[in-house]
Amino acid sequence: MNEFKLPEHLKKIERIFVDSSMMNSPLALRVASRLPELPLEPVETDDGGLPEVMKNLEGDAQYLYLKEYKGKFLRFCPGTRYYHCCGYQIIHIGENCPLACSYCILQAYFQDRIMKVWANQNDLFDELGKSFSAEPGKRFRVGTGEYTDSLALESLTGYSNDLTTFLESYPNVCLELKSKIIDLSWMENLTRTDRVLPAWSLNAPYIHDHEEFGTSSLEERLSAARKCAQNGFRVCLHFDPIIRFDGWREGYSRIVDMIFDYLKPEDIAYMSLGSFRHMPHLKQVIENNFPETTYIYDEFIVGKDNKMRLLRPLRVRQFKFIVDRLRKYGMDKQLYFCMESSENWKDVFGYTPADLGGLNNHLMKQAFGDKS
Repeated sequence: MNEFKLPEHLKKIERIFVDSSMMNSPLALRVASRLPELPLEPVETDDGGLPEVMKNLEGDAQYLYLKEYKGKFLRFCPGTRYYHCCGYQIIHIGENCPLACSYCILQAYFQDRIMKVWANQNDLFDELGKSFSAEPGKRFRVGTGEYTDSLALESLTGYSNDLTTFLESYPNVCLELKSKIIDLSWMENLTRTDRVLPAWSLNAPYIHDHEEFGTSSLEERLSAARKCAQNGFRVCLHFDPIIRFDGWREGYSRIVDMIFDYLKPEDIAYMSLGSFRHMPHLKQVIENNFPETTYIYDEFIVGKDNKMRLLRPLRVRQFKFIVDRLRKYGMDKQLYFCMESSENWKDVFGYTPADLGGLNNHLMKQAFGDKS
């Protein structure tokens, strides 16, 4: 057996807390075996919130909390009715992220360094099994990368490996694993490659170098995507958030060109594009956490969803530039906008989601590899 080696982005973990009811759970025992130098600390919580011992943790360290989660594990993506949401469903496996991307919306949701992982996996699998088997003819496109990175804790928890193994019994489910980290251990025991979509967020090299900390390099992400494609998987890519900076045309040209140094268009199930947008109070959080960041002072207005959005002409200009370059490589119907209006779809793509039969329906077909 290979000796376990903790990846660099997890080396700041100082303590591991576990709900006392979860001390002997398979997940807790697995984490304990991989980090024997950090004893599991049992905690009690009466209200479902944060245990008292965890409320005043300070410093730059990270903390892991293996929790018995009482809420719903399967939920819809929190889109709004004013813009087109892709319609996928979230498998909620935990909260917070050990990476440090200046633009990350999780900073507005979670004001601590505590990474929460739901340790009651039997409850998770029970709920998912009932949901996915209730209507065998209904298809589900799901993902785990909404409130955490899908793979950032994989080396410790093996959560994605457990989930992909479980979902092999449900051919009506397609799972997207979205990450900025390279960990392909979940691939090892899979018998089918057509119901898992490995996915990576990408950005211009300048943004990666200056705004993404603790993440795998762009080359590493694309190399992993190529390895997945070579092993029979189709991958997903995400340009979100697209950010304006001096030299953005050259930067996004470079990352688009890099993609096709590693992948062919047919390797990609779909690819999203989304402009940087944020809740108004996130600006202050970014100023505090990343004082060198400047893109937050660009020209923003309040959108219909009450988020700050780049002025429409500015973001459409970026969208058109990037889409034109992607189309030169043969990309078209795999591309979609995350949370944009029909007007912007028409201006950039020349069609709207309605022309595709609805965005959710279209992406469902892309995910499941429908040829029609």
